[in-house]
Order: sequence, then structure tokens, then C-alpha cells
Amino acid sequence: MDTAAPKANIPEFAVSEIAGAIKRTLEESFGRVRVRGEITELKRYPSGHIYLSLKDEAAKLESVIWKTSVGRLAVKPENGIEVIATGRIGTYADRSKYQLVIDRLEFAGEGALLARIEMLRKRLLEEGLFDPDRKRPLPMLPATIGVVTSERGAVIQDIRTTIARRFPRRILLWPVAVQGQGAAEQIAAAIRGFGRLEGRMRPDVIIVARGGGSLEDLMAFNEEIVVRAAAESPIPLISAVGHETDTTLIDFASDRRAPTPTAAAEMAIPARTDLLADLAQTEARLLQLGRAVLERARRRLMVAERGLPDLPNILGAMRQRLEDRGERLTLALPGLVQRKRGELSRLAPRLPHPREGIAARRAAIALLLARGRGAWQRIEARGRTAPALARFSSRPVESLAREKRVRLEGLVARLESVSFQSVLSRGFALVRDAEGTPITSAGAVPPGGRLVLTFADGEAQATADGTRPAPKRKPRATPPQESLL
Repeated sequence: MDTAAPKANIPEFAVSEIAGAIKRTLEESFGRVRVRGEITELKRYPSGHIYLSLKDEAAKLESVIWKTSVGRLAVKPENGIEVIATGRIGTYADRSKYQLVIDRLEFAGEGALLARIEMLRKRLLEEGLFDPDRKRPLPMLPATIGVVTSERGAVIQDIRTTIARRFPRRILLWPVAVQGQGAAEQIAAAIRGFGRLEGRMRPDVIIVARGGGSLEDLMAFNEEIVVRAAAESPIPLISAVGHETDTTLIDFASDRRAPTPTAAAEMAIPARTDLLADLAQTEARLLQLGRAVLERARRRLMVAERGLPDLPNILGAMRQRLEDRGERLTLALPGLVQRKRGELSRLAPRLPHPREGIAARRAAIALLLARGRGAWQRIEARGRTAPALARFSSRPVESLAREKRVRLEGLVARLESVSFQSVLSRGFALVRDAEGTPITSAGAVPPGGRLVLTFADGEAQATADGTRPAPKRKPRATPPQESLL
């Protein structure tokens, strides 16, 4: 009896065969699909690949974005945003998994876009990128204006026309793509590039502008890379993206927000006519203020003038008094000298001449000597030598006379040394006028007057010229004291 189990009709497959069959079935049934869902479990690997999951209320689909497709994505994948992923269904046989290989991402409607923008806004707000303290004032009159926009759109033409109409300035255009793939990177690079310029090429203000469009068209200006570049710009920046009702994240990070590109140009540069009008008004106010200040100062000066004394009259009286005192002093000095000279003339005859005193003293001494000799001779004739006269024997009369004579000659020499004759012998001269009156100062010499010059060996006649040097004050000499002989 055969005990072998009966063979079933079910075919037998190897594991790889089953995996390959499933892969072919999935790829044939879902060759290319579009899947809508919320991104979750996003992971970026050093190799450049991105792994994530798409989920909805009931299921979750694991997905992968290969490195070669990451750079071409129009949407930067982030957790929590709702997207529409386009790709193909594939399998991973090692783990018996199927996954969506994504090569394109787009936002799933405006709601998803707004949710992503709001998440990024809150995160950057917490970092302080939107603080009002970071806002800088715009320059009053920039010499160069940098513009970041498309070179083919109407935006740059509107900006050029507005600036040329208001106040012609130099414009530097940095052309960029304002929407689509890679637009955010170009805009951020343009903002940073303007900040690295130096010299005349460096703009004083930057305008980042774009015309109107849908929310998806304006998404490049909501990217984090653009917002950070605007916040870090060393040059004041004006954002003018879309229409007045459109708001992007770059508006929060910029120093000023303009509703339109034309309004941005008007904000960046003032109108020349307005400046001229303001200048004229300021000039008029300054002139009026200056006149008012001068008028108030004039009134104060007039009030002060009434309280001041009459300075010209005071100066005139002082000048007259000074001239009077000067004239009196000029006349008083010669009169004083004349009076002193007269007193000296009156006293001179009463005073004995030194020569007469010397002659009288000599005669007296000679008489004494004669009388002494006579007395001595009489004493010797009588033959008496009294003790009281012993001193005459030790000191003869001739010795006493010699001492007196020496003393007298010394006094004579002293008198002669102080007399004017001895001064004349040393090279000086005695100056007298024609009447014989001594002249003691240069101011007393009359112009053209006759002078008599007395020298040690005689006299000479001279005539004074017309010049009269300024008199010099001499220190008062100590009057000579009479010496007793």
C-alpha cells in the first residue's frame, strides 16, 4: 500500500520568485502615481537620500527620494506639510516592503502652503529674525540702488521709470528667477552678493521685487534661505513682492515693506521736487528765525545802551584831563629845575670855596709851626727841660708838622678827586649855554643853540642840531656830604 502524501495542485515558488512577481505586479498596476498625504518620519542620510512617510487618517505609505532627485524638487520636504508626491511604486525585497519612489513634490493646495508658511514664521519669530529692533532706517538720498528681480518682467521697468521721474539715481540689477525650481537659492545668493560688494559698486539700499501671482508663484519668497538672507543683509532692504494684499515671509525680515514694486521705488528715493520745496521752506523758516533773533538782540542792545554811560564823552574828558596834566608836567619840570638852579646860585656865594679853606688851614698850620719853633727855642735858651715838655723832646715839632701836612695833602687829594676838574681830565666835558649856565640834560639843549664845551685843557664852541632825543629819567643821586677837615 502506497503511504506517500498526495501532491497538491498549488505551484511552488522560491522566495525571490514571489518577491519578483509582486514587484512586477505592483509596477504594472501602479506604474506612475500621484499620492496625497502629510509628510512624517522624514530622515536625511549622509548619502543624500531622503526617507519619509506619507500618511492620512487611515494609512501610511513609506517613501524614498533618491539623491539624484533631491536637487530637482520644487518643494523642500518637511514634517507636517501636506504634499502631492509623484513617483512610482517599488518594492524592497530584503524586508518585504513596498515604497513610493518620489521624483516630484508639490504642495497639496493653499491650505498646506499656508500651514507650512505659518510653521516657518513661528520658528523664525522665536529666533528673533522679525524683531523691530533689527529694522534699520533707509538712507535719505541713496547714490546707488540694487534691485533683485527678473530682468524680463515689467517690475524692473516700473522701478526704473519711477526712479528716473522722482530723482535719477544709479540702478544695479541682479537678475534672478522669481519662481520655480532654484528661485529661492538665486534670490538669497543675490542678496548676499550685494552685501559683499565694495566701493562704488556697493548699493546703499536693496529692493527685492516681484509682480503679483498665486501663493505657489510667491513661495520662493517664503523659503527659509531667502528670509535669512534678507535678515542678515548688511544693506537696508525693501521687500516688494506681489500686490498689496500679498504677504510673504521676506516682508517680516526686511527693513521696509512696500505694497508694490513702484511703491518700493518711491520709498527708496524721495521726489526731487519735494526736496526742493522742503529746502525752500526750511530756508524761509531759517531766515525768519534769524531775523527774529537779530531783532531781539537789537532790542536788548538798545535797552542796555540806555543804562550805559556816554563813553565818547567820558573818553573825551579823560583825554582832555590827560593832555592838561601832561602840559602842566612839561612846564613844571623846567620851572622846578630853574628854581633849584636859582636857589643854588643864591647859596653859592655864601659857601666858602674849598681852596680858600685849604689856604686858611695852611696859614694856620704855618703860624702854629712858627709859634711852636719860637717857644721851643725859648725853652732851650733858658735851659729848662721840664718833665711836662719831655714829649716834645721825643717828638720834635717837625714830626708833628709832617703828620699834619700828610693829612692835609690827603684831604686835598680827596677834594680834587671829586671836583669836576678831575672828571674833565678823564675825557669828560662840561656843557654850558651861551650865558655860562651849565646844561645837565639833553632836553634842556635848545635846537640850534650855542654851546660852550669845557675840557681839561681848555674850552671849545659848538652849535646844537635840531634833533632833541627823548629825555631819560635818571635815578636821584645821593647829595654829597661835607667832610670835616
